[in-house]
Amino acid sequence: MSERGIPEATVGRLPVYLRVLTALVERGVPTVSSEELAAAAGVGSAKLRKDLSHLGSYGVRGVGYEVSPLVAHISRELGLTQAWRVVIVGLGNLGRALASYGGFAERGMGVAALFDADPAVVGREVAGLVVRPMSELAAVVRAEGVVIGVLATPAAAAQGACDELVAAGVTGVLTFAPAVLSVPEGVDVRKVDLASELQILAFHEQRKAADAVRAAAPSGGGARAVARPARRRVGAAR
Repeated sequence: MSERGIPEATVGRLPVYLRVLTALVERGVPTVSSEELAAAAGVGSAKLRKDLSHLGSYGVRGVGYEVSPLVAHISRELGLTQAWRVVIVGLGNLGRALASYGGFAERGMGVAALFDADPAVVGREVAGLVVRPMSELAAVVRAEGVVIGVLATPAAAAQGACDELVAAGVTGVLTFAPAVLSVPEGVDVRKVDLASELQILAFHEQRKAADAVRAAAPSGGGARAVARPARRRVGAAR
């Protein structure tokens, strides 16, 4: 999509639009205005219209967007009209939870195999699949046509596991490991750092607590009224 001139920021918002549109399909909604779709996705309507224009989708004035065709269009752009095979490396608590997550299949991502370097974990069954040793990774990647790998290893093992995925032929890595990975040109890495996200929330909570203390402190003009913050959408497209 980048080769076609679609900005990375737009690509990052497409899954959000698709989730909202899919919900509308399930409710039997035939059309949606750009304002309604933008509000549900948590973005401005101008940004949404610009994003969709990169795909060649333009709403009809007074009608909006046809929901089902737009779902098909975004799904096609995201590559979801074909089945993708995924492997998960690292079957600790997080890896087991990911293996059992039904959202992969719902989004066209089938888990082909599970891998771990720990002999005590290898051979166990998780979510209907037997955990395999890392020595079988390359053969499975080739046989199943896997191009996407999910890393749920400890930080210390992440780079080594990533190297094995890349050597096996994987060109897309989703990592939950709190580590910076080095990959060759042509390999895409997406990072989900749960600890960092929690720390950012802790930062904001600390700021809110400090603001509340300052607001409650008496001033020369008497007690200050504390305004209730406006509600905002969470989980919005960036």
